[in-house]
Amino acid sequence: METLTLRPGEDQAGRRADVWLAEAVEGLTRSAAARLLEEGRVTRGGKPLSKSARLDGGETVEVSLPEPEPVDLVPQDIPLDIVYEDGDVIVVNKPKGLVVHPAPGHPDGTLVNALLFHCGDSLSGVGGALRPGIVHRIDRDTSGLIIAAKNDRAHQALSAQLQDHTLARTYQCVVTGSLRQDSGTVDAPIGRHPTDRKRMAVVPNGRPAVTHYQVLERFPGFTHVQCRLETGRTHQIRVHMAHIGHPILGDTVYGAKKPVPGLRGQCLHAAGLRFRHPRTGELVELSAPLPPEFQEQLRKLSARR
Repeated sequence: METLTLRPGEDQAGRRADVWLAEAVEGLTRSAAARLLEEGRVTRGGKPLSKSARLDGGETVEVSLPEPEPVDLVPQDIPLDIVYEDGDVIVVNKPKGLVVHPAPGHPDGTLVNALLFHCGDSLSGVGGALRPGIVHRIDRDTSGLIIAAKNDRAHQALSAQLQDHTLARTYQCVVTGSLRQDSGTVDAPIGRHPTDRKRMAVVPNGRPAVTHYQVLERFPGFTHVQCRLETGRTHQIRVHMAHIGHPILGDTVYGAKKPVPGLRGQCLHAAGLRFRHPRTGELVELSAPLPPEFQEQLRKLSARR
């Protein structure tokens, strides 16, 4: 059993313990966080916290992680484009169409199944039985870099970097319309859509979400953009770009009514990743080239000029 020591900032005062814990440990769902609290595995000053307890801000919270649950998943020999790997972490360039972890409608054939085949038992258990190793996620129809942890210590260290924004993730996308400014920031909270629970939306009571963007190239009616995530909410870039009136090309959930010929899903790619190695502290910077169908869309747009 491993014990994590967390210190919520002063700005976290008043937050519910279960909500905060789910955010503090990336890959931990709110239900899993609530279960840890209900089991008395989360303490403050030596006393167990209830899931509805409010944080003081600035205190020390200790989390005793149980031994990883047996993973009832089938390792599958799915090819992986491995960009970086050592004894603590593995970074994969995920293709479009590959779901990250099992979910309703996708019981197997996921990145997790592929990682289990490649890594064997060397995956962290912090994220739960169905998400071994998964530190952060990207959508099924988004391609690009995703990092997984091979042990709980590495997972916690990377989760902490997500929280303090030192784990940097950059994306490239093509959005509809012409952005007025060459660079900017979208700071708008994201939560479940009030009427469509399958979608996310900018809502007043949502979780804080910040996306920085920079124009890379302009085309008639479209813009090639680089986005840097400060936070990592579900569908964040897709929601934020649609919120400012520039939905991502091919995004039929938040923008287009019909798919774009030759493009599966949204034109969005996780192109860059930068983090401190959880064991050595050395800076690791990685990149993944734009996939062929993304490049083809750029060629088509360039030909229209």
